[in-house]
Amino acid sequence: MNFFKLSAGKGVKIVFTLLLLSMSNWIYGQDPVYAYYYRVYFRDKGENTVGSFTPEELLSPRAIARRQKAGVSVPDFRDLPVSKNYLNLISVSGFKLHCTSKWMNTALFKTSLPADIKQLFDLPFVIDVKNVKTPVKSSGFYNKLEFEIEQYDLPPYDRPITMVNGYPLHALGFNGKNILIAVLDGGFLNADLISSLNNLRNRNGIKQTWDFVTNEEFIYNSSTHGTAVLSVIAGELPGLIQGTAPGADFLLLKTEDVDSEFPCEEDFWASGAEYADSAGADIISSSLGYYNFDDPTLNYNYTDLDGNTAFVTKAADIAASKGILVVNSAGNERNNTWKRIIFPSDGHSVIATGAVDGNNLISTFSSAGPSADGRIKPDNVAMGVSVPVQTSSDLPVRANGTSFSCPVLSGMIACLMQAVPQALNTDIIEFLHTSANRHNSPDSLYGYGIPDMVVTLANLREYTDAPVGKTFVGPNPTTGTIEINFRQPPGLITIEIISMTGKLIWRKDFPDLAEKTLFLTELQGKEQGVYLIRIKSTNGVYVHKIIKITN
Repeated sequence: MNFFKLSAGKGVKIVFTLLLLSMSNWIYGQDPVYAYYYRVYFRDKGENTVGSFTPEELLSPRAIARRQKAGVSVPDFRDLPVSKNYLNLISVSGFKLHCTSKWMNTALFKTSLPADIKQLFDLPFVIDVKNVKTPVKSSGFYNKLEFEIEQYDLPPYDRPITMVNGYPLHALGFNGKNILIAVLDGGFLNADLISSLNNLRNRNGIKQTWDFVTNEEFIYNSSTHGTAVLSVIAGELPGLIQGTAPGADFLLLKTEDVDSEFPCEEDFWASGAEYADSAGADIISSSLGYYNFDDPTLNYNYTDLDGNTAFVTKAADIAASKGILVVNSAGNERNNTWKRIIFPSDGHSVIATGAVDGNNLISTFSSAGPSADGRIKPDNVAMGVSVPVQTSSDLPVRANGTSFSCPVLSGMIACLMQAVPQALNTDIIEFLHTSANRHNSPDSLYGYGIPDMVVTLANLREYTDAPVGKTFVGPNPTTGTIEINFRQPPGLITIEIISMTGKLIWRKDFPDLAEKTLFLTELQGKEQGVYLIRIKSTNGVYVHKIIKITN
């Protein structure tokens, strides 16, 4: 408890300044207004070790079961809480704790007046401090989650479902029952009242709520954006609105400050994702994203869209590593200066969802890929133009945005999870790609295209029922790139490509392949024709016939 001896002289200044502000607020009977937010990165977890906790102390039974299905250790280092000792030592200096991220090993602190963060750098357990919110005269992002209403050229109300061939899953009884979806958004005004959610409320399908911006349970007092998103998944009004997963359960989590735009909202998002993980969520549906802020010095660059840089993207990929399927809007930026997908949709394990209209054509606003490191983004597209939503006691209206293509896909994924409970999140992502209408020629607008839920379901069932060593190779036919999927990481394998005349044209040994997916480009530039892909592993030998076509 003597860390502050290193900077006692400097520390007096900051503590005195903050105490003056606190006294002023006390005199006038006001709660302090926290205008400055600081993200503090810690060197380690302090007194917390993996052996200090049982899984049940950190995670719900649902979360433990999901981790075990995915083969994820429970608990691991990231599950450990941020050190209370570290938090207390910073708090006593006048900083108010807002939230923490155990995954990122960070804490978000706030003050009423600007603080001298050099004091924090003097602490031996602090490795970095970033200012993630400052006061602005007026925000350029006020009411940023307002969405465009479409009132013409209206496709059938259930076009979002028919487009992805989703009704056969519903007809089989797969409506998302027992699947827990965490909706991260900017508020759920009227979600406790609107008629399309009557069934959801009557069956107590809203399991938990929390506002990470104000740290309170009530989330029904700001923004109808989350309400609209929820109605796309769970809404039911005959002939007017049909949710993609009306039987699913929900966590409604407000992580967005709708009146400004600062990186501290990435901290709120990370805390919301950790809450969802601990509660046992199967899916995170996030119609949110970041790139520019009210303070331009904090803006991201396109080169940051590499899946490894943005704070929120790192948190999203960690969520996916825990077995959660993360679906995020690609963004509505193609008509704006940025044009590109938004964070965290650049995540390696995040499904970035673009928007098409009722005729399957890409919308003018849907953000473009690829990621900065050249990966196909968006991943898939779904209907995001003229999507039925309800936000008030009035009848549903039609809305535009990738904010709504995201929940279309999130809900259908819940149906797939119900139908094939043994499928992993990574399995579902792969087969959403391979079932899509542009899988043979993905691009930076449609990604792999519109997925077919019936095909995805059939492929998932075949894949999960197959022997452990079985492999799946596609697309077939191919223009040159081959994707090989393994039930489990195969370890030592040998792959050969053989012509139909029996000539070995390529061979490679993979000594310790730890991934479940492998991409080969060796057929690019080869003549059109039929080739054999032979895969040798400790589990057996598998041969696949592939048709090579010209571009």
